[in-house]
Amino acid sequence: MSATTTQRAPQSWLALAVFLLVVIGIGALIGTQSAPGAWYEALNKPPLNPPNWVFGPVWFTLYVMIAVAGWRIWNAAPQSAAMKFWGAQMLLNWAWSPVWFLANLPWLALVIILAMWLAILGFILSARRRDPLAAWLFVPYLAWVSFATYLNLSIAILNA
Repeated sequence: MSATTTQRAPQSWLALAVFLLVVIGIGALIGTQSAPGAWYEALNKPPLNPPNWVFGPVWFTLYVMIAVAGWRIWNAAPQSAAMKFWGAQMLLNWAWSPVWFLANLPWLALVIILAMWLAILGFILSARRRDPLAAWLFVPYLAWVSFATYLNLSIAILNA
């Protein structure tokens, strides 16, 4: 059965629902439990730092794309390097906010976001031949995490 045929099977749609629920649900839970507070508000911020309201819609959109990309690769090759990179970037993604907003550790958060960036790139490179759409779904994510890395590093330096 081809990947396209597999993705049309009813159990595949259930798997997509699970991917969406887990990625968006855990992301939302972490986001609500580690929302910016007084510590973040008091930080010196770099140019181009967006207002707080931008992050929610951007992350929701990215989480949908991350879930769909993961689902597509899981359908095609659940034990592949791409799927391992997908899992690694997801764990790093979920770790970043608590380290940044709850532990207030921008330098450790920088280490996490750099590892996340590498895992995202690893996913793109390992998924591109098997499922180009899954790889392309991660390109905006890589761009956003690149921007977030600039913000993380800038804030760490400005507040050292």
